[in-house]
Amino acid sequence: MGELERLDKRLAATGKWSRREARDLIRAGRVTADGQRCRAPESKVGADAPVAVDGVPIGADRPVYLMLHKPAGVVSSTDEPGERTVLDLLGEAYQNIGLFPAGRLDKDTEGLLLLTNDGPLAHRLLAPKSHVDKVYYVEVDGVLDEDDAEAVRQGVKLGDGYACLPGKLELLSDSSAYITLREGKYHQVKRMLASRGKPVTYLKRVRFGPLELDEGLPRGAWRPLTEEEQKAIFSQ
Repeated sequence: MGELERLDKRLAATGKWSRREARDLIRAGRVTADGQRCRAPESKVGADAPVAVDGVPIGADRPVYLMLHKPAGVVSSTDEPGERTVLDLLGEAYQNIGLFPAGRLDKDTEGLLLLTNDGPLAHRLLAPKSHVDKVYYVEVDGVLDEDDAEAVRQGVKLGDGYACLPGKLELLSDSSAYITLREGKYHQVKRMLASRGKPVTYLKRVRFGPLELDEGLPRGAWRPLTEEEQKAIFSQ
C-alpha cells in the first residue's frame, strides 16, 4: 500500500500549484481522490490513489524510477518533521515530481530502496498477493544454525501469534546470513530473529524483486534504473 500523504501536498508536489493554490482548489471542491470529492486540504491519500483536478488526473509528466542505497539514520518517508528523509538525499530536480519510496526500510536499516512516482507499479510490487522476494544481509548477536534455517523455512511464529510466510535463511557464518522474505511486515526480520533469541545488530536489503543493489553506489547515493532493470520490474 502506498504511503499516506496530505492531499494539498500531493497537488503541490506536481509543481503545477503552490501549497496555497492547492488548498484553495480543494476547498473549492475541484479535487477528487479515489473518485471522491474532497474539501479538506489535510485529507490523507495513498501515493497510488488517483487524484484529479476538475476531472483531469494529476501526476508528473514522466515516470521516474530510482535506485537508492539508503544509509542508516534516514527515514523512508517523503516528509517526517525533525527527520532526514530519503527525498532529502536527492537533487533539486527530483523534489517536486511526486516521488515516494516503494516500500519502507527501518531508520537503522541500510540498502536497496526503489523511489518512483509510478503509483500503479508500486502498488503491484507491494500488494500482498504479489509475494515479491526481498533479500537481506543480516548480522545477529548470537549463533545462527540449521535449526534457525529450518524455522524460517517452516514460517516463524512471532510473539504476537502471527505466523510468517515460509522464507529462506542462507547461513554465511556463525552470526551472519542472507534471509529471503515474501512479505514485509513491520520490523519483520528483527522480530523473527529476536523470537529465536538472536537479536539483529545489522540489517541491509540487497534485493527487492528482480532488482539487486548496485554495490558501486555508496551509502546515500542513487541512480536511475537501467532499461533492463525497468523491464525486469514491469515483468514482475
